[in-house]
Amino acid sequence: MNEEILDNVNRRLDDALERGREMVENDELPQQVEELKGRAEGIIREHPIKSVAVGLFAGYVIGKILSSDK
Repeated sequence: MNEEILDNVNRRLDDALERGREMVENDELPQQVEELKGRAEGIIREHPIKSVAVGLFAGYVIGKILSSDK
């Protein structure tokens, strides 16, 4: 049963790697990045105050996480 699970995980990882390789080789990744960038710019232009607030909040949370004493 454990071998079956490992085979399934390995098969899924191989499939994911192959899809990633195809995206890079077919120039799909740069196109998707540009599309995402354009959408983000549009949202920021439509909601500049909310965008700044979200950025400040995200920076605060990340700062708290990174400076927390463990």
